Amino acid sequence: MDFKGELRKMNVSFNDENVVQYQMRFFNTETQEEQLVPMNELIGQNVSFKFDGNIFCVKCGTKTKTSFNQGFCYPCFKDAPESAECIIRPELCRAHLGEGRDVEWEERNHNQPHIVYLAASDVVKVGVTRGTQIPTRWIDQGANEAIKLAETPNRYLAGVLEVALKSEFTDKTNWRKMLRNDVDESIDLEETKWQLEELLPEDLAQYITEEDELTNINYPVLEFPVKIKSINLDKLPSISGKLMGIKGQYFLLDGDRVMNIRRHTGYEVEFSIDN
Repeated sequence: MDFKGELRKMNVSFNDENVVQYQMRFFNTETQEEQLVPMNELIGQNVSFKFDGNIFCVKCGTKTKTSFNQGFCYPCFKDAPESAECIIRPELCRAHLGEGRDVEWEERNHNQPHIVYLAASDVVKVGVTRGTQIPTRWIDQGANEAIKLAETPNRYLAGVLEVALKSEFTDKTNWRKMLRNDVDESIDLEETKWQLEELLPEDLAQYITEEDELTNINYPVLEFPVKIKSINLDKLPSISGKLMGIKGQYFLLDGDRVMNIRRHTGYEVEFSIDN
């Protein structure tokens, strides 16, 4: 069975047991339609990717030699609101002031309620996302569990709160440890959350949410890699092997190989399943 199109970030959702359900997305430039392929049922089977050398910008559709910031051509990387610096550094957001690369886009996406959260794997990580992106953001970064810390009325305030905690927690994921499933079982996110209330200045502590629900995340993995070998379609236009699992936005293939699907956003590929 074959599928062809431009790769997009995988869709994610939970089943009743909080096991992540993945869907591959293939965008057809000619029809402007997207094909979804359920992936959980393919774990344990042989799959393959063939890259034809074509890369298209996910914003404007222009063919580009190089993909910037996971899917943009260079002009869109420089000018599109989806690629603005405040995506990575929310404390720089100016949407609440009616400013930004695209004021209407900023109003719809950044001048909206945002969540500051704590996520656990080998360490506790602090992060920011729109309220509508829970639990997608947690899944995409490969967290094993997460909890809401605070809810702010806009992205800027969420960023300010995150910065206030960076001396205590990292805001980056160690992707190698995440893929090996190195987990610190002693982490208590609920206890950690309420210890932070005393660290924050009063003007930020007011946004701490009373909601203490802990979300446990289970990934469909048969076997985690030990000595990770990162592979990509730029160096290997043809990649095949047994799909051992999926975590975050990574395929875990046999031989300790890992492939970041999100890194290949906009790449036109043929994806095959060997029954």
